[in-house]
Amino acid sequence: MILKLVPATILSVIDAGVDLSVDWCVLSGGLRRADEARASAEAFLKGAVATRIDVADFEDSYFPDQSRQLKQFLLDARGRSTPDLVFTHTRGDAHQDHREVNKLTWNVFRDHLILEYEIPKWDGDLGRPNAYVALSQEILERKIALLHEHFGTQRSKDWFDRATFEGLARLRGMECRAPAFFAEAFVMRKARLA
Repeated sequence: MILKLVPATILSVIDAGVDLSVDWCVLSGGLRRADEARASAEAFLKGAVATRIDVADFEDSYFPDQSRQLKQFLLDARGRSTPDLVFTHTRGDAHQDHREVNKLTWNVFRDHLILEYEIPKWDGDLGRPNAYVALSQEILERKIALLHEHFGTQRSKDWFDRATFEGLARLRGMECRAPAFFAEAFVMRKARLA
């Protein structure tokens, strides 16, 4: 799994009692971000049957220049497990690093179900999702609390607040008519049904 801000879906699956095994990959670390990534992954994955947290140290903002090494990292991740589901950034994400990760994810995980997630940010690049996971109020509250507790490197951004996360979840919940009015949304470009 390539993850960033998708954890409510994972929290929901764990709460439902599904035996979940997660390979959580973070591609840019640095000392401060590596510690943050591990701590947040451990908090979000509490209750999962098995977890593996891999933090790489690719240089932020230069992923296209590091494509060969990034692909090898993802190939190594694929070689360690057979995921049922892979999360990655959306194809239309305005950040060049996110677009590169999306491109490589589709190249490496060709026989897997891939859900592309959205990240609210200044770029205004939210898309038109077509797959949703309904969230309870409790799960959404836990997600917001854990994001604020564990993502210190993002707290300085003026968009990184409760209103953004709750508002986006409410909008996506309205779109899919979620029972508790909240949802996370994804783009699912390809799925094999049998």
